[in-house]
Amino acid sequence: MKLDILVFGAHPDDAELGAGATIAKEIANGKKVGVVDLTRGELGTRGTAEIRDVEAASAAKILGLSVRENLKFADGFFVNDKEHQIEVIKLIRKYRPEIVLCNAIDDRHIDHGKGSNLVSDACFLSGLMKIETEIDGNLQEKWRPKTVYHYIQWKNIEPDFVVDVSGYIDVKVKAIKAYGSQFFDSNSDEPKTPISSQNFLDSVTYRARDLGRLINVEYAEGFTAERYVAVANLDDLI
Repeated sequence: MKLDILVFGAHPDDAELGAGATIAKEIANGKKVGVVDLTRGELGTRGTAEIRDVEAASAAKILGLSVRENLKFADGFFVNDKEHQIEVIKLIRKYRPEIVLCNAIDDRHIDHGKGSNLVSDACFLSGLMKIETEIDGNLQEKWRPKTVYHYIQWKNIEPDFVVDVSGYIDVKVKAIKAYGSQFFDSNSDEPKTPISSQNFLDSVTYRARDLGRLINVEYAEGFTAERYVAVANLDDLI
């Protein structure tokens, strides 16, 4: 299956938190979008990997993803080396996306920056024909996405561009709330974490509203780019 957009996240819920509304909008516009989680989030303070598996599947249905896979790398301990790059390359070549979205380039959680670099490097290497990979015994053809963008996570990184996601923030919030083990629940007796507070859950909406305010729309999500963001014509800008 060829995808238009492939979104990578170090943990289940990264894609939803960073780009959930953009994903929902692109799917509504007819794009095929998939998500690859690098780990099962097994080191998370709240819940278990098994619970996260179920939550990720639920969130995928809410967003309308074409596919969701998990590479089952070691949470907290995966590295950007050949072994891990090859596994990411296999999925890039399998789905042949035009656009890849991945973790923030710098963030509070060490896996986010590592995941960002790993996926970015794999996107480049995936275009080299002398790197041979195969899936199910079949040799894969080289493939390099046209571009790689990084969504914004915990830190308020200045975006290189923003996407108008007015009308899709509710889908994003619903997908995030599918991860009931991770986020605010007044009835939960699990330990508190930086992302389990009401304030953090509220920040999903108020950050999007503030980015929207800056471009004169209701809601927006921000991204950083690895190269100049280009437009065909001046009136492409909103």
